[in-house]
Amino acid sequence: MKRFNLMLGAALIAAGFTSCKNDAEMAAQDSVDGYEAYVDSIQGLDDEERVANWETIDSEYNNRLSEAESGLESVKDRAAAEEKINDTKEKYNEVKNKTMEEANDAKEASLYNGLFGHEPQGGNMDFTWVNKDNILGVYKQFVETFEANKDSYSRDQLDMIKAWYEALDARKNTVEEQGLTTEDNMEIAKLKTSFATKFAWERMTAKGEENEEAKEAAE
Repeated sequence: MKRFNLMLGAALIAAGFTSCKNDAEMAAQDSVDGYEAYVDSIQGLDDEERVANWETIDSEYNNRLSEAESGLESVKDRAAAEEKINDTKEKYNEVKNKTMEEANDAKEASLYNGLFGHEPQGGNMDFTWVNKDNILGVYKQFVETFEANKDSYSRDQLDMIKAWYEALDARKNTVEEQGLTTEDNMEIAKLKTSFATKFAWERMTAKGEENEEAKEAAE
């Protein structure tokens, strides 16, 4: 009887190990499948929603990837699971790159609209919408917005602002030939002088801050 009980106990322990093993395999496979399903769900989001929630999306992605990779030791078909994970990584990187481009475009559009109070037409370097009747207001909007936000602009944004300003100035040369009044031209000249002085300072300090940050990162 004692021997039978010992044998029965051994059989139950073995069954338990098998059950645990099966549970581990299922859990590992679920983590791999869940990882793939999560990335598929990201692809299904509309662009605006994905951009607005990207930080949360990316954090959850990294958690799911970690779980999927941790379970590779337990999956029944490791080669197939690794292939699925690698394919899903490629899909995610494509979505991520697209989202980063969309986010940058949205930031650029917001910067442009704030400075000029106008949606870009034909591209943000096209200022054909500026004419003799609205050009003074455009310069005022631009200079006043820059003044209000000058401390928050990054070096890249300042470079973009400079390019837009030069494009606006080029448009002014054309507008002058279309009947720009002397009074408006004088007001614009004052605004240009004010902007040039402030922009030069902000550009210089931004470069200095960037160099300092690069130095600290290298240390």
